[in-house]
Amino acid sequence: MTQALKFGLATPSNLWKLDWTQRQSTVEQIANSGFDHIFMADHVSFRNGSGTDGFVEVAALSQLHPTLGVMTGIYLIPLRHPLPIARQLATMANLAPGRMIFGVGIGGEDPHELEVCGVNPKRRGVRANESLAIIKGLLAGETVTFSGKEFDVQQALIRPTPKTPIPVVVGGRSDAALTRTAQFGDGWLGVWCSPTRFAQALESVQAQADALGRSQVDWMHGYQPWVGLDYQDSSAAHEAVKTGMEAFYRIPFEKFQRYTPSGTPSEVAEQLAPYIESGASLFNLKVCAQRAEEEVALGADLVTELRRCGVAVAS
Repeated sequence: MTQALKFGLATPSNLWKLDWTQRQSTVEQIANSGFDHIFMADHVSFRNGSGTDGFVEVAALSQLHPTLGVMTGIYLIPLRHPLPIARQLATMANLAPGRMIFGVGIGGEDPHELEVCGVNPKRRGVRANESLAIIKGLLAGETVTFSGKEFDVQQALIRPTPKTPIPVVVGGRSDAALTRTAQFGDGWLGVWCSPTRFAQALESVQAQADALGRSQVDWMHGYQPWVGLDYQDSSAAHEAVKTGMEAFYRIPFEKFQRYTPSGTPSEVAEQLAPYIESGASLFNLKVCAQRAEEEVALGADLVTELRRCGVAVAS
């Protein structure tokens, strides 16, 4: 059975520059535009020291609307200890019951970010795996004792236990990320890959999960692209996403261009539709536009087009 599509919008670039009433109005517009959640990236000290704490931001976002979901996309789990993370998740389960998706990854685009946090970049995968094992146990209500290569906890407890489980979606392009998904995740979040690679990744996750006895997972597999959008001018859409990505990653756009759709909402939907056919049931959209105030409306038009694509695939 094809799972209903879910859509997330990255925090609009101008949201926190607005006053309180305007913030609420913008989030209300997002909720009324077909989006299921808002997602936020997470960086402690990226490239030039920039960043935003993903947990702090999703907590704030969750209080701007009573029903809209929130998601970390993605939270750099190796940079923290698993016990405080488990507490943060339990707190979010209380602040926004049933509205949190925990997207996690190991980072690495800027190795210095890990180093300044006291983490060996080569150990980030091991730290992530051990953290997820500990966190999953704690949030299931277990008393956790764990001795690993990176973490050692004895008789750890987190109370209260979330009444509604918080889905864990694992990001990353490597085979190790797929194995991490099969072991600990409720879904894989792909980025910068082809629809063919996306489908192959899901097959790998399923095969590995089956071997681990996790054959009954209600998977939430997703794709998280940056997109450039304009109502009429495809070149303006291209320039908007090029400018946005180069400013954020400090890397030439040519390295991303192949997997970065741009154009009108219908044109971008056509480029993203093959991911639905490959098994994506969640799209996290980072929308770039020439005018920041148009990001939500343009994203909403793209969601409408993609939902049509989803109906076509299902039928």
